[in-house]
Amino acid sequence: MNHSIDPRAMRIAFGRFATGVAVVTTLAPDRAPVGLTVNSFSSVSLDPPLVLWGLMQRSALLPVFLESPRFAVNVLAAEQQALSDRFASRADDRFAGVGWEPGGDGMPLLHDALARFECAVEHVFEAGDHLMFLGRVERFEHRDGDPLLFFSSRYAALRPAALAA
Repeated sequence: MNHSIDPRAMRIAFGRFATGVAVVTTLAPDRAPVGLTVNSFSSVSLDPPLVLWGLMQRSALLPVFLESPRFAVNVLAAEQQALSDRFASRADDRFAGVGWEPGGDGMPLLHDALARFECAVEHVFEAGDHLMFLGRVERFEHRDGDPLLFFSSRYAALRPAALAA
């Protein structure tokens, strides 16, 4: 660990990069749906279609995601902040009362998400205190709407840029 970098200051600096918010889901070995909120989701490639997201190595859900050959990424809409909070919590059953449906391979797809990507795990690799999941997009869908954003450790709203004079 580089002790010359203050982790708290670094976290604040990282927070200056606005991100979208997504819920990544998969199925446990008993076929129960599991999921968690992330803001580390990113597109990687169009050909082949690849996405990337990160999970802390100390996450209680890490063994489930490592065992599953598939996952889904549900990009949240502005009106889904409560859903983001729910999947960021330590609730035992984060899916209780949540609208979802199984995708083509059974992965949980959340209702009303702005975009939903069904993926096969291509590669998992270590990156510091996280594991990074690289997935090949097999199916996707999207709708119009405003995204749920995260900036400076809190939710933020999309505001159109001012028109140039």
